Amino acid sequence: MSRIEQDQDIVLLVDDSPEALGFLTTALEQAGVTVLVARSGEAALGIAQRVAPDVVLMDAVMPGLDGFETCRRLKAMPQLTHVPVIFMTGLTETEHIVHALESGGVDYLSKPINVDELRARIRVHLANARRAQSARIALDAAGRHLIAFGADGAVLWSTPQANRLLERSGFGEGVEAEMSRSFALWRAGGQGEGFEVAAGGAGLHFSYLGTVGGDEYLFRLAGQPEAGHEEALRQQFGLTQRESEVLVWISRGKSNRDIGDILGLSPRTVNKHLEQVYAKLGVENRASAAIKAVQAMAAPFEL
Repeated sequence: MSRIEQDQDIVLLVDDSPEALGFLTTALEQAGVTVLVARSGEAALGIAQRVAPDVVLMDAVMPGLDGFETCRRLKAMPQLTHVPVIFMTGLTETEHIVHALESGGVDYLSKPINVDELRARIRVHLANARRAQSARIALDAAGRHLIAFGADGAVLWSTPQANRLLERSGFGEGVEAEMSRSFALWRAGGQGEGFEVAAGGAGLHFSYLGTVGGDEYLFRLAGQPEAGHEEALRQQFGLTQRESEVLVWISRGKSNRDIGDILGLSPRTVNKHLEQVYAKLGVENRASAAIKAVQAMAAPFEL
């Protein structure tokens, strides 16, 4: 009997029927996977908090927490966002199938379960999940500042670089709600090149890149200092727009790495801009540049 994918694959099997659990556990273990068994939705949530499975087989109808709600709660866990959930159900009405998919499931099987079909579907969904995860890992490794929204405005995923950018730009706890609100306005307005979110005297620009799989709206992030400050520095010192952006963040105590993350630049590019900034300001180090920048940005507001 052929193995499903890899020896280390973990399948979380959720069903309130002892007979079904025994039958499916035997079939899956023969296919070379590790099976975790839960007889209720509550038990499944407890297991998932300790061990992240590679795929979940979910009985739709169970006493207490049914499969639909269990799936929704599993999908709310960050570590399980991209784990495929396959429903097993005797319900074949269209509304039940739609309910399963809307709850976060990727597929469904009608009972009684055909073991060969079950193994084939698990194999396909594991491969799809791994390809999606590999793509995100590649994007992370490339240092891309990316974030994806669902059609409802919820943040589906973001790269570590994007997360650092949000933190270093001074965004507080309400940033996700503000991003979702701005995304909804952008989508309702017929879309466009992107949108901006402001906070703490600075902000972020979300550049629209396209959709992924038809239901993920992908954006690239870039930091934006306060426009008035940039303009003051450009006029005072004859800087380019990018040089003024770098200088604003220097004045706020950001390191070169932070600035690279915020503006989507490599450390080498940040250093090149700094060389030009130092030359135009007539200074030799970042401390002197920061002092001159603060003075220039404050001057228009002095009485």
